Amino acid sequence: MKLHELKPAEGARKNRKRLGRGISAGQGKTSGRGHKGQKARSGGGVRPGFEGGQNPIYRRLPKRGFTNPTRKEYAVINLDTLNRFEEGTVVTPELLKETGVVKNMKDGLKVLANGELKVKLTVKAHKFSTAAAEGIAKAGGTTEVL
Repeated sequence: MKLHELKPAEGARKNRKRLGRGISAGQGKTSGRGHKGQKARSGGGVRPGFEGGQNPIYRRLPKRGFTNPTRKEYAVINLDTLNRFEEGTVVTPELLKETGVVKNMKDGLKVLANGELKVKLTVKAHKFSTAAAEGIAKAGGTTEVL
């Protein structure tokens, strides 16, 4: 196949309906809106969720729970992930983002204790689980809360 032979697949391109162009055009007179009624008027129609005056589903269902507007969501990293760094490295959230270990930083970084740390590192993060801090200390490293 050559560049000049390219064309869209059969049925991929559809002509738009030209409304109100006479009865022979198929969409003449009422332009597919039917006769009278709210939806036939210009600017007519109902809002999303309107059920014709019936009590709508969003009012029938009970409301439960609470969404905390000040909730902080942390990017999470485990101890075994930190083994990829060389001895003596200062691990910061910026370094983790740069190396692609953490893709979405959100509100900060939290270190959890899954796995075992085998190298001595200085880890800087916004939060540490108690077990993670112990694991880093056990490997001879230090933790620093940002």
